[in-house]
Order: sequence, then structure tokens, then C-alpha cells
Amino acid sequence: MKTTLTIIFFLSINLTSFSQFRQSNVQAVESPKINHVTTPSAVTYRLFPTQNMWTFIKLNTRNGQMWQVQFDVQGDNRHEVYLNLISLVTLDNESNDRFTLYPTQNMYNFILLDQQDGKVWQVQWSTETKNRIIVPIE
Repeated sequence: MKTTLTIIFFLSINLTSFSQFRQSNVQAVESPKINHVTTPSAVTYRLFPTQNMWTFIKLNTRNGQMWQVQFDVQGDNRHEVYLNLISLVTLDNESNDRFTLYPTQNMYNFILLDQQDGKVWQVQWSTETKNRIIVPIE
């Protein structure tokens, strides 16, 4: 009786382990990453999506310069306008991936972070020139 219980115990452990292994393999096969874009780790320019499906922000990760990029499927409203043409660091302090953008709950605002010295700016994009801003947060 003791031998039979021991055999049943080991069989149930093996079946459970195999079942878990099989489920993890099936999940990996059935759930591929969709819309996953890989980019090199250290790049000069990155595009950041906004909540507006037609608008991205292009960031020079070396110096903090930014442009608002708008695309259009009809072809009559494609353009790129500046948000910030002033380098936020000196030329000798530029390095790839120094700057990055973080979205906020407000679809028009992002936080720009200098990942080397911790400085931050509020960035606001807009279709109207007068509403485009970048201001330091101190």
C-alpha cells in the first residue's frame, strides 16, 4: 500500500510538471508581440507617439531638440514643425540617449528628462504655433 501511494504521488508530480511546461510553451507560441518595434539601444533620434493618431514627437536624444511630426493618409497635411530648436546642452556634453520623453495624462503635454543630470522640462505640442512650448520645471 505504501509503495502504491508513493508511485501515485510521483506520477502526479510528473504529470503536473509536464502540464505546466506544455502550457507555458503554448502561451509563448500563441501570444506573439504585436506592434513591437525594436530599435538600437543608443540612437540619435527617436519618435514618441502622442494620443493623437496623426502626431508624433521627434526627439534628438543627444541635445533635446524636438519637432512635431504629423502624417496624413491623404497626403495634403503632412508636415514637421519645431518644438525646440535650441540645444539644451553644450556640444561637448551631447551623447546618444541623453534625453527621453514621458507622456502625461494631458495628451498635449510630455515631460522631457535629461537622464544624465536630472533636469526636466514641460513640453507642449499643438497644431497652433502660439500653444507650442517647452519650459523648465525647477
